[in-house]
Amino acid sequence: MTPMNSPDTRRLDFHYIALQSGFWAMFAAICGYQAALLQGRGFTNSQIGVLIAVRCLAGIVLQPLLGGWADRHPNVPLKAIVNLSLLLSLVVSLAFTLLPGMGFLPTAVVFVVLGGFEISSYPLMDAMAIQFIRAGIPIRYSLGRGIGSLAYAVTCIFLGMTVKRLGVESVLLIHAGLMVLEIALVQSFPVCALSPETAPAEGAAPHSIVEILRSNPRFSFMLLAILFSITALLPLSNFLINILQAKGGGAEQLGLALFLMAASELPGSIIFARLQRRGAGSDRLLVLSLVFSAVKALALFLAPSVGFILLAQPLQMLGYGVFTPASVYFVSESVPPADEVRGQTLMMVASNGLGGVLGSLLAGSALDAGLSAGAGASWMLLLCLLSACTGVALAFAALRKR
Repeated sequence: MTPMNSPDTRRLDFHYIALQSGFWAMFAAICGYQAALLQGRGFTNSQIGVLIAVRCLAGIVLQPLLGGWADRHPNVPLKAIVNLSLLLSLVVSLAFTLLPGMGFLPTAVVFVVLGGFEISSYPLMDAMAIQFIRAGIPIRYSLGRGIGSLAYAVTCIFLGMTVKRLGVESVLLIHAGLMVLEIALVQSFPVCALSPETAPAEGAAPHSIVEILRSNPRFSFMLLAILFSITALLPLSNFLINILQAKGGGAEQLGLALFLMAASELPGSIIFARLQRRGAGSDRLLVLSLVFSAVKALALFLAPSVGFILLAQPLQMLGYGVFTPASVYFVSESVPPADEVRGQTLMMVASNGLGGVLGSLLAGSALDAGLSAGAGASWMLLLCLLSACTGVALAFAALRKR
């Protein structure tokens, strides 16, 4: 069973890889250097933590709304919703670029829009691929996600050189240019027009979020485990500049560290695909990724120098590199097709949403408290380690749920 007028599979694969690459390059420009950018604009670590949390909180609110609206209006192409979100984000991003003297509240408004629309567009891009996969066209999602990570890595190296020459504000111009490119890629992506055999049956209405969570304890418990793990993991990248500064590094090493972190996600996605073909379930691969996220938190906590911080970054290979494709497939295998978009949205809310909010707030406060006590980033790293271990324990408990 295939969609009517199905596009060439190889061309569709390349297009989706380009779509992933464009998004993660864009994401690197605005999120990889957000802490350094906000530090340059005079904000404290606690304020930066609040701003990042506000961005994540906006995603928590808007992602379910966008996902639910998309589920209720299947005749509206997902790419139309994505591009409207990106266009609004582009306008606000340009205003943020042209007005560097913004205070805390106007900056918070900018981060609300970027978190609520730009970042929230990603689960809809995931759903665009899943539509074709469900229809029998085998888009290599994990490969696309892995190459997206490579694009993030290469962009970070380029950003590091640009920041050294032009200053940290230059990342905003690069972000705007990449967003224009991503809008063009989304607009040209084909729509999955399903044949009657593959279209959702009448009466297969999507369920409410409460009903999805209540009827599937295994799925709900795994979301809780992911919440704790991502609360630990995101500060290790969002506040990587502070971790480097605590060991004598700075913005120049940040680009290299982000490159090593993101580049390692490509082999992680390849490993995921091979393990999946050998029969490893997405739930067990998801747990494996959370274990390695905890190992990375431990390695950074014990790292005595910048060199050891750089050496710890490739642990991302079996951590977040496996987590992203595993989480997408886990949702696809855990919820009915009618709830696909809403399920992917719930995963994004639990991970980059609530995990981002809690991680940013706790990490920002711990950094300022640690600096006051002469402990540098140690308090934040200890907090991340404890949260990661809690996530691992909950994930193993989730495997025993029905």
